[in-house]
Amino acid sequence: MDLLQGSRDDHALRTAALIRRSHPSDKELQLAGLLHDIGKLLRPGDGARHAVLAAEAVRPLLGERVARLVRLHAPAAGSNGADGDGADGRGDDADAVATLRQAHEAAAGSGLDAGVLEDWRPLLELVAAGSCRAGNAIDPLGSPRGSITGMP
Repeated sequence: MDLLQGSRDDHALRTAALIRRSHPSDKELQLAGLLHDIGKLLRPGDGARHAVLAAEAVRPLLGERVARLVRLHAPAAGSNGADGDGADGRGDDADAVATLRQAHEAAAGSGLDAGVLEDWRPLLELVAAGSCRAGNAIDPLGSPRGSITGMP
């Protein structure tokens, strides 16, 4: 939240708000819309890798699906197809990737009043809690919570 609050651009809020309107039940997709460009805030000037940086940043807290959507929102993202998603978002979330890309484009020219960032805190907490229950959370030392070191 602190990172997003430092941004003066409402593009992420507009993207998320457009997705919320078109896909009200897909909370992970909405958060992908909100967080899709945080890589630009994490490492300004590294535009070519911003989607990968953003995905790496959100994965430990929000899980694999949000990270995958964030990574694939940029047409050149994931171009090596190493994880089976493919560069164009083909896979289980192809429709979600297309929705995210469309909302991203629409938000650029939209004068939509998307509210304030704080409105998204409960959803971030809800998805993060679900990700923790699913075993996706990573402790600061890098090992999954609940794992036993040295166990297969």
